[in-house]
Amino acid sequence: MKSVGVVETRFLDLPRPLPLDCGRELSGVRVAYETYGTLSPDRDNVILVCHALSGDAHAAGIAAEAPPEGTREGYAKGLGWWDGMIGPGKAFDTDRYHVVSTNLLGGCRGTTGPSSIDPATGEPYGPDFPVITVADMVRCERAFLDELGIGRLAAVAGGSLGGMQALQWATGYPDQVDAIVVIASTHALQPQGVAWNAIARESIMRDPDWQGGRYYGTGRSPDAGTGVARMVGHITYLSAAGLAEKFGRRLRDGLHYTITEPEFEVESYLRHQAAAFVRRFDANSYLYLSRALTYFELGPLDAVRARTLLISFSSDWLYPPAASQEIADTLARLGKPVENHVIDAPYGHDCFLLEEARQTPIVRRFLQEGTP
Repeated sequence: MKSVGVVETRFLDLPRPLPLDCGRELSGVRVAYETYGTLSPDRDNVILVCHALSGDAHAAGIAAEAPPEGTREGYAKGLGWWDGMIGPGKAFDTDRYHVVSTNLLGGCRGTTGPSSIDPATGEPYGPDFPVITVADMVRCERAFLDELGIGRLAAVAGGSLGGMQALQWATGYPDQVDAIVVIASTHALQPQGVAWNAIARESIMRDPDWQGGRYYGTGRSPDAGTGVARMVGHITYLSAAGLAEKFGRRLRDGLHYTITEPEFEVESYLRHQAAAFVRRFDANSYLYLSRALTYFELGPLDAVRARTLLISFSSDWLYPPAASQEIADTLARLGKPVENHVIDAPYGHDCFLLEEARQTPIVRRFLQEGTP
């Protein structure tokens, strides 16, 4: 299938302060975004795509300016993180839909976050950035779309943290969303997931180079702690079967009897993931987005009016199929239109990025059935 081609990230500044759940508000919020496909004259063909924790606005096509590291292992460096799902004839068909992707509030790839300049001080926010929630992220997306003149969405879609945003849209703005596509997500992260996220944050904050979050401009940043956080996170995205298939207990080059250097292929892989991640992602953004993810707990579903598609994966222990089933059962009990699919695949939580070919026909049919 064809790609959407070369895409440039654009920026929009919100004209009004953004109120937050913590009681504070942010002024001068900038949102980084990309669009794919043509907006219809009635502005009624918009799909908002929401990214996961470490993603960004560049969801499809080739970036006009290639980043230092790609967001997907094994793919061209400038390729969008969901390129297999967005484009002509794909799941989110840009021949039919105008797809919009934004960088999340609190991020580090163009949207206002901890590394942005605080207009009150002229210095990076750092730890003075307010603690945010998924509802705040969605509130920011709503304000951003208002500035584009887009009042209603044909669909909101996303995987993982992106799926949480889709669910929040359906409960927070029920009259403004026709459908949601929730992939490898949950109504609330379970205790084991909360625990792993806590360990990842601790590894950053215990790095002396974190400096209480005020490391910008010092020439030192918490790369070691952030790398360990990425190692922890990355393992939670995989499955035991997937790791065994990919690495087994293979050694890199025999045994060298060292405790400091990687001996096994899987150890080397994790070091590579850590090094690549710290080159593209800000440690403070990781802290804030991780915290928002653990705070998320979906409220009552009575208000939902959107048609709901849930997709989960058999080997995903972090966002297990049982979580999607709970949402589906509740919506069905309330008489809401919902369908739930479990795809049998061995790659754990990362399936939502790797199993695009199997998701595509499910999503395309679901969206087409809702088209007048």
